[in-house]
Amino acid sequence: MHIDMTDYPLLDKANLPEQLRQLPQEQLPQLSQELRQFLLKTVSQSSGHFASGLGTVELTVALHYVYNTPFDRLIWDVGHQAYPHKILTGRRDRMHTIRQKDGLHPFPYREESEYDVLSVGHSSTSISAALGMAIAARQAKSQRKVVAVIGDGAITAGMAFEALNHAGEVKPDMLVILNDNEMSISENVGALNQYFARILSGSFYTSLREGGKKILRGVPPLHELASRAEEHFKGMVTPGTFFEELGFNYIGPIDGHDVLGLVDTIRNMRSLKGPQLLHIVTKKGKGYAPAEADPIGYHAVSKFDPAQHKQPEKKAGKPSFSNIFGQWICDMAEQDERLQGITPAMREGSDLVAFSKRFPKRYFDVAIAEQHAVTLAAGLAIEGLKPVVAIYSSFLQRGYDQLIHDVALQNLDVLFAIDRAGIVGADGPTHQGAFDISFMRCIPNLVVMVPSDENECRQMLYTGYQYPGPAAVRYPRGSGTGVTASEQMELLAIGKARLVRQGKQLAILAFGPLLAACQSVAEALDATLVDMRFVKPLDAALLHQLMAEHQAILTVEDNTIMGGAGSAVNEFLLAQQYAGKVVNLGLPDEFIKQGTQQEIYSELGLDSAGILQQASALLSKI
Repeated sequence: MHIDMTDYPLLDKANLPEQLRQLPQEQLPQLSQELRQFLLKTVSQSSGHFASGLGTVELTVALHYVYNTPFDRLIWDVGHQAYPHKILTGRRDRMHTIRQKDGLHPFPYREESEYDVLSVGHSSTSISAALGMAIAARQAKSQRKVVAVIGDGAITAGMAFEALNHAGEVKPDMLVILNDNEMSISENVGALNQYFARILSGSFYTSLREGGKKILRGVPPLHELASRAEEHFKGMVTPGTFFEELGFNYIGPIDGHDVLGLVDTIRNMRSLKGPQLLHIVTKKGKGYAPAEADPIGYHAVSKFDPAQHKQPEKKAGKPSFSNIFGQWICDMAEQDERLQGITPAMREGSDLVAFSKRFPKRYFDVAIAEQHAVTLAAGLAIEGLKPVVAIYSSFLQRGYDQLIHDVALQNLDVLFAIDRAGIVGADGPTHQGAFDISFMRCIPNLVVMVPSDENECRQMLYTGYQYPGPAAVRYPRGSGTGVTASEQMELLAIGKARLVRQGKQLAILAFGPLLAACQSVAEALDATLVDMRFVKPLDAALLHQLMAEHQAILTVEDNTIMGGAGSAVNEFLLAQQYAGKVVNLGLPDEFIKQGTQQEIYSELGLDSAGILQQASALLSKI
């Protein structure tokens, strides 16, 4: 995609930060306008994260203008904000490839640019990393400056407060910028956000402060008294006291879209000693009216025409696995008033919108706080309620200790609906659900289910909900196979697989959604095909039968091979001294980069053609 840079004369001169810093400061508002329009044009033609970047245009310009990046460290939290950063750091001409196979990474990525100091994808990591860098700079007695930008609701996570607390004790020279746009992906939630919004949006504090200063400005002794009174008053009503109690010098809030004011403020703060916090207020989707009005809908976009002021209608198709879950939880809540739905800031992604509206008193969005989500569920379960935690596979990693210690160890009745398991596609290595089978199947008491289609997903959710202990149903991103999910909910026998096809010599054991790709392979090779359904417990009786009747076994899964479902089968076969040949297919021991799901399956040999080739090779060795 070629973009005529004559439409962006200042941006054309600022392909790198050192070029940006050559521009006169008074030209920065025009540069910001060009940058915003360039972002709008490129993302609308290529797809990608959108509204967050529109909100950080002026901040990005100001930071690279004031700081000597990449020597000075600039760490972005929630990488959705970093598209303007990519444009200004030498990647402008590749923006049309973002989130595509072999293209730009969707988030800051160390392997991609020296300006990307920390690879990020999940939230709330910036302050911890920045603190480490600031400590290192102090020990080296270098003049390096360190800035962390945290926003999009990431301040709601416990890790951010742990880092703030530690920084206030260590007191290195560092700047934390709180980009307050009142959003994560879904609306930002929680008491802290409500407190900020209530105080800062009111005119009482501002008018009292400014009015008092104006009246007393000509009376030095009284003016000094008023200034002291202001500090006490500020301590009672503003978020400044919160951060200052943690050891930070708090400045703000200031307008995050006034690039000249940002430059002046940040330049002043650059020389201050100790931990600093600058609170800026921005608008997610700034500069494009539809995104300002609907920042959730425009958080990430497919290709669209900006002139139409709306995104293209999504074509009706097969329901996604998320849709299946969203319908199931509403149906189940109708039947059982004990059901409680929990999500860590993923109402839309996990398809909980309808549930949140129909059952608002039983819906809990805990913000970006996965650890809390899991232990909250434990507390609910202890009191006899029935919590369902809807969580992405890669986000459950952040609540792993709680899954073990607070739920499984106590054998509590909690259902985990694990979305985005396996290959997720364009979001890349930080979001691939590659490890959940491996990290869950080693946990005692936990039942792990892997549906192959929409109906199995619905029935497994019901089965896990009724199971008197911890259970997990992990399902992929995107649409299913087209199987109609039965409205009737039926219990599946725990640990029982389903024989799909009886064949000879080779048995293919499919775990989850790759069953469909295995179907044609089994028919072509006259192989037995089994929908395993359960990773834990395995169907021991069927495995004994398969061992007796087949000379080779092939396992197929969309999880890493190491420690995965195939490994569970290997352990069983080894214990039974199986003499046949065994091959495991799954994800390799590497982080899987972005691309469409089908592109990645094909590249890894997990589509029908790849499975057929490897199954045929296995058969030839019998």
